Amino acid sequence: MIYPFTALVGQTELKLALLLVAVNPTLGGALIMGDRGTAKSTAVRALARVLPEQPVAEGCPFRCDAPCEHAPGAPVAREAVAVVDVPLSADIDRLCGALDLELALTRGIRALQPGLVANAHRGFLYIDEVNLLQDHLIDALLDVAASGENIVEREGLSVRHPARFVLVGSGNPEEGELRPQLLDRFGLYARVRTVADVQQRVQILKRRHRFQQDPAGFLRAWAPAEARLRARLARARELLGRVRTPDAVLYKAADLCLRLGLDGHRGELTLVRAASAHAALAGRRTVTAGDLAATAALALAHRLRRDPLDETDSGEQVREALGRVLAVG
Repeated sequence: MIYPFTALVGQTELKLALLLVAVNPTLGGALIMGDRGTAKSTAVRALARVLPEQPVAEGCPFRCDAPCEHAPGAPVAREAVAVVDVPLSADIDRLCGALDLELALTRGIRALQPGLVANAHRGFLYIDEVNLLQDHLIDALLDVAASGENIVEREGLSVRHPARFVLVGSGNPEEGELRPQLLDRFGLYARVRTVADVQQRVQILKRRHRFQQDPAGFLRAWAPAEARLRARLARARELLGRVRTPDAVLYKAADLCLRLGLDGHRGELTLVRAASAHAALAGRRTVTAGDLAATAALALAHRLRRDPLDETDSGEQVREALGRVLAVG
């Protein structure tokens, strides 16, 4: 059984990052780095349980909504959002798909054997220990995630299919960081640390013990909280398209990125989208400076230029610059 998302103790940044990408899958996914045993993978799998079920065309290999060209005339069913794990041993064919050898050999038919990106369409693709995955595979995944389409060309076979998913990676920075070029392409970055508060640590122990002793009873006890979060996410998704960002907030977002010396414009674009998702989660149609403050570190900290002589935490640098921006005007 999967541990409830609402029963997780602490780890505010981790939970907020996952909720934001759940509200707006176009944010570019999330990278979660931190100590071992800090509920990174638990939180990702728990999130899928509180997402509203989605309509799916029966028989579609890519889990498309109806009407679907891959399963014409198929009836519509409702399915839970998929969370697909990427093993570190996966190769490019396992990830993106390959020629179906069985059909090719037995019936002479050239057809695609869907890969993990097809299985994750309209869901989550999760890579634990992402910093240990080969860079060319991460490049391929980020390209597909950004375009929303997967193109497979193998043995004279050329197939393209939709592959819109939220890419979530997690890992321990002690085992190596991602290259800056790859870091920048993840929408949000959450740094997770071991809980240092004694009361929270005791609460974690108690909840995990109750869950292990009586999983069904524990899930029943948390079912109302899970239902409330599911309804909140559904409302936020519906509201997101009507959320507006005033010019004053846009100027503050751009000013913040200038003060931080960020290259390109991906930073402020992601920040504004994250702030909009944050406003939608709160049930508001207008983005405020408070939404920028709540999401700035998640959207920008991993995009800062690295200075090996500066030991200041990147998230703290963002917060300091944000304080100066908000103080102006």
